[in-house]
Amino acid sequence: MILTPWHGRTLLPAVLLALALAQPASAQQALVEPPAPLTLAQAVALALDGNPTISAARREVEASEAQVLQGSLRPNPEFAMQAEDAGRPARTGSVEIGLPFETAGKREARVRAADLGRQVAATELVGRELRIRTSVVAAFFDVLAAQEQAALAADSARLAQRATEIAARRVAAGKVSPVEETRARVAEAGVRVALTQAESELRNARRRLSSLWGNPSPNFSSAVGEVERLPPVPAPELVERRIETSPLLLRARREVERRTSLVALEQARAVPDFQVNLGVRRSIEVPGNLVIIGVQVPLPVANRNQGNILEALRREDKARDELRAVQLSLSSDVLQALERVGARRAEAELLRSDVLPGARSAYEAATIGFENGKFSFLEVLDAQRTLFSAKSQYLAALANFHRALSELEGLLGEPAQQ
Repeated sequence: MILTPWHGRTLLPAVLLALALAQPASAQQALVEPPAPLTLAQAVALALDGNPTISAARREVEASEAQVLQGSLRPNPEFAMQAEDAGRPARTGSVEIGLPFETAGKREARVRAADLGRQVAATELVGRELRIRTSVVAAFFDVLAAQEQAALAADSARLAQRATEIAARRVAAGKVSPVEETRARVAEAGVRVALTQAESELRNARRRLSSLWGNPSPNFSSAVGEVERLPPVPAPELVERRIETSPLLLRARREVERRTSLVALEQARAVPDFQVNLGVRRSIEVPGNLVIIGVQVPLPVANRNQGNILEALRREDKARDELRAVQLSLSSDVLQALERVGARRAEAELLRSDVLPGARSAYEAATIGFENGKFSFLEVLDAQRTLFSAKSQYLAALANFHRALSELEGLLGEPAQQ
């Protein structure tokens, strides 16, 4: 079977429709990570592939590319046929072809506006990918901190159980009152409650991370990373220079350019197009064919596209105002994020260098002293709570530092340490 152009036009929409209907079926399948240790790079890759907001942004880029294609097409010619007194012998008929011509560079303006719309969509895609990456980094280090917190709670539970056993032996030996054993068991129960809470928070942190690539039930065995690694704080002058290349700022600038191109397009549309008609007329009364040549030109008397031009101008002004707002907001947000990075790093370093060693030394001394009968069990419990609180505070400070750093990188659009 030979397909004519009309056959192709009939089959092509059906093929495109079938492809469009088949595409969402594959997109609806959530990504499931393998049951193995998960790194940050793997988590980011999974989120970029499976996050639905990124998929939606990619669809917008594809749709804007179709707009570029549509804007480049020229208007179709028109075909007209007339028959006068078709039921009588002296009938007259004519056939005409109308060729429209666009003026004032309308086609070029359409293509430029559509191409700038594609650039806006592409910049928005980059921005969404950065926001998702920021969320993944924050969630990943939350999992790392939650893992350490759960391990810390498990260690504390073992230490509390050991303290209870020591207290029981001392009570059996008649060295301390049975009240000491009761206190030890109450403290052990409290530590086990903290262990249950830490395990619950770890499960929730894992779910928050895997949900970023569309998997509500995390399948990875554990998160692998250096939660205690503290990259240096970037220099303020370096950060300020990188503000100009931020995706948020680039998108606002592209939007101003697009609005400017739409103003030019609406101004071009104010200039009327014209159409040339070519045809022949045949009449039984007049031998031969008569050539018909005509020109159609709209007269812009009332409608000169004033409303659309004014709307495009106001939307261009709005885009410029939004650009200034983004510049001010971005500069403030970046400096605040940089301040948070420095504060969180200083907090984590102080806890690691000063607080943790002292708390650990005090707990070890209290435990040894309690075993030798030099300290009461209350002193051991107080040292244990102090150590547990210091470690928990340190892990929270580490998670807050990595979250602040990822927020700064998301605003800048690139790693802040480069």
